[in-house]
Amino acid sequence: MTTFGYEQSLGYDRRATRLLTGLYRRIATDIDTGTADSATVVDLGTGPGKLLSQLATRRPDLHLHGIDLSPHMIEIARRTLAGQTVELAVADVAELPHPDNSIDFAVSSLSMHEWPDLPAAVTELRRVLRPGGGAGIYDFRFTRTRQIQHALGGVFGAVDTEAVRLPWHPVAVITCYRVTA
Repeated sequence: MTTFGYEQSLGYDRRATRLLTGLYRRIATDIDTGTADSATVVDLGTGPGKLLSQLATRRPDLHLHGIDLSPHMIEIARRTLAGQTVELAVADVAELPHPDNSIDFAVSSLSMHEWPDLPAAVTELRRVLRPGGGAGIYDFRFTRTRQIQHALGGVFGAVDTEAVRLPWHPVAVITCYRVTA
């Protein structure tokens, strides 16, 4: 996974605000309809915290966590989420700071293609998900598709996929990979 420096993090925050708000709304809707009351949700590669902000506003009952490898992104996420009840941590997706079977739903938006050890990250994801818990991983459609399918399928079995179109783009450039523990 790549760690962003401070200036890169600020630039990503500006681009995420301008270009990805529609995607974050879409993902928040998916989580909203797919999680039970008071579910524990972790955002893997939370970046500037835009998705968690959407979720905290829509679903104040959720127990929200966000991790990112970049301390600069976590710093920006803390500002984005000021006043909202969200736990943030600098962490690697291959070494999640959560106990076994503690997460109801995990989400990742546009970070999986950066995970250097995909099998280790997917195994770690399975470790933290409660039995029956799920994950929705949204990433660029044409990056590591075969490796992602293989890694997720090897640990979770069935992998459902859906092409997702950004509101401002004529072609679906995002794939959502859904798995259940």
